[in-house]
Amino acid sequence: MSGPTPDSADSRALIENKRQLVDFIAQGAKPKSDWRIGTEHEKFPFLTDTLAPVPYDGPRSIRALLEGLRDRFGWTGVYEGENIIALSDPRGLGSVSLEPGGQFELSGAPLSDVHETCEEVNDHLQQVREIGDKLGIGFLGLGVTPTWTRAQIPVMPKGRYAIMAPYMDKMGRYGRDMMFRSCTVQVNLDFGSEADMIRKMRVSIALQPVATALFANSPFLEGKPNGYLTFRSEIWRHTDPDRTGMLPFVFELGFGFERYVDYALDVPMYFVYRDGKYHNVAGASFRQFMEGKLPQLPGWRPTMKDWSDHLTTIFPEVRLKRYLEMRGADSGPWRRLCALPALWTGIFYEDTSLDAAWDLVKDWTAAERQDLRDQVPKLALNAEIAGRSVRDVARDMLKLSRAGLEKRAKTGCKGRSEAAFLDVLDEIVASGRTPAEDLLALYQGSWKQDITRVYRDFSY
Repeated sequence: MSGPTPDSADSRALIENKRQLVDFIAQGAKPKSDWRIGTEHEKFPFLTDTLAPVPYDGPRSIRALLEGLRDRFGWTGVYEGENIIALSDPRGLGSVSLEPGGQFELSGAPLSDVHETCEEVNDHLQQVREIGDKLGIGFLGLGVTPTWTRAQIPVMPKGRYAIMAPYMDKMGRYGRDMMFRSCTVQVNLDFGSEADMIRKMRVSIALQPVATALFANSPFLEGKPNGYLTFRSEIWRHTDPDRTGMLPFVFELGFGFERYVDYALDVPMYFVYRDGKYHNVAGASFRQFMEGKLPQLPGWRPTMKDWSDHLTTIFPEVRLKRYLEMRGADSGPWRRLCALPALWTGIFYEDTSLDAAWDLVKDWTAAERQDLRDQVPKLALNAEIAGRSVRDVARDMLKLSRAGLEKRAKTGCKGRSEAAFLDVLDEIVASGRTPAEDLLALYQGSWKQDITRVYRDFSY
């Protein structure tokens, strides 16, 4: 899970040709012995007395959280101007960062097994709870904030967001909701070669809606049910068609690193970052940048750091950088944060499971895959593809993952296999009820239609 650092000579080198861009991604390929698991998750901080969003500044604030974590646990502060905007591990392992509306994100270190990544999640949540408890700040794991309006949510002081938000308004009706009101859990996984990347990309894009259904956990918006089981997934359908979606070209003959680079070259940019300043180039393409023809910055040419930055502003269901990012899941409670890396690791990191997963999806057409993606936000496990319910496909997916994890034979505390982290997903499939449906049942039942109960019952 590595690339040139922002200060490295390689990152500052000017790009001369497209081959450098292809090679940048291709250099992510690793031998199987070096494959790692990187887990990221976001959560909503809230003031425990008022249940309001947490402002950036003040005695009970995002700034105070970051500074508290820095001072108590030895993180290194990352600053934009005088504002602390993130934390980095001084050993180069993992970071804590902010999403636009103050969502608190752990970007985990690349670790050897799911036991380690789950221990990392646990340590992080214990840290933020310790600091949060002192400040009267709690944390909620849900796919979409359940009660706040857009206007109530503070904007974090990061220059890129001032460029992105107005551009989002031009591209889709839910772009600002994606930025300010959504939270995810994702896992980043390695590939061994171009051929291995192609296999994993195809399998994971096809099955991403199935994972989305299993983790569906965003049925509320502004204090009432929103009509979806995963409104976060629906948000992504209406964010920006130029940089999101199911990438049908991935399944075409000839797909590989270069084809993905061609796609990324034409995805509109947001910004160019130079000398601590974000320059607004929204709407221009990286291809224009390569030619020195950015309308806003004529004659400027890109570096490899610019390319690395640009790849982070592309948001398909599965994102290719120097590794593959599984981006389909709503955030959720502690237990499910460990289930997502387990689900995909079991399929990706054992060939027999990966081959069987491809057999599961290889006959699906592009139209069927897209239709599945469109159904899942409302129907989740009850959606259908190729005459089968998502619940049935999820059952098969879990069996393949469990077999892969058992074959890996990575044991943790008390000799448990990584496959134990799948138990919570098996329970969802066995019941046929998503987490969102459980929340809706509580809303109609013991909560007596008081959605604020979610803060008490489901905070970390």
